[in-house]
Amino acid sequence: MKINVVFNKNIDGYEDVLSDVEQLLIKNKVEFKSFELDNLDFFGEISLVIGGDGTLLKAARFYSEVNIPVLGINLGRLGFLAQAASVRDVVEAVINKKYFVEERMMLAAIDKLALNDFVIKGCDPSRTSKFYLEINGKNVCDYIADGLIISTPTGSTAYGLSAGGPVLYPTMDVVSIVPICPHTLNARPIVVPSSEEITVRTGDKLLSVSIDGFDTTKCVEKISIKSAPNKALLAFLKDGQFYSVLRDKLHWGI
Repeated sequence: MKINVVFNKNIDGYEDVLSDVEQLLIKNKVEFKSFELDNLDFFGEISLVIGGDGTLLKAARFYSEVNIPVLGINLGRLGFLAQAASVRDVVEAVINKKYFVEERMMLAAIDKLALNDFVIKGCDPSRTSKFYLEINGKNVCDYIADGLIISTPTGSTAYGLSAGGPVLYPTMDVVSIVPICPHTLNARPIVVPSSEEITVRTGDKLLSVSIDGFDTTKCVEKISIKSAPNKALLAFLKDGQFYSVLRDKLHWGI
């Protein structure tokens, strides 16, 4: 077995966890290579990712090119995607192949992939903008708002949830469109099939686009978003844990 070990040097405490992971892999005579998040490469058949959900998102997009699953060891705050189990439990589960893999759809636009979402705003963040939403070339809605969130089901529990969007089961093949602070009570989130092509234009000069909340934004005249041909592979220690994660992380019913 060969394993990629990915770490984010910008997260406090990564050194100790990285050392623990490497020592456990050496003790179990497992081949591995360690990669810093900004210098990823292909080596193993699964990737252990040390960091938060943002770290996992970037690694998952990268390794989706060659169908390598990623399993996160959470050092972030919420840890919706990364595991909160002990390092030893995670490493032993990977070595013994006692993990479950889920396919997650991604979105593609402007030569980028998003596992969570594309967030579209005007290039002047201090003011609202007018956005024209088209689906398959047909006008759907004109918004005056702070922006629009075009989200996968995986991303529905991220920015889209905070903006009042729906919670979607993560393995569904749908896309949600959520306006951010719209200036009308009639503007509501929309959920459409993943086969649709979503285009957003603006009544202002340019659009600012953020990918998964971390990539550098850029200004474009319009953006057309489609379902990506490849899917991210996320590994978990437990199967079907989405509902329990909702309760534990979002404190539903508590």
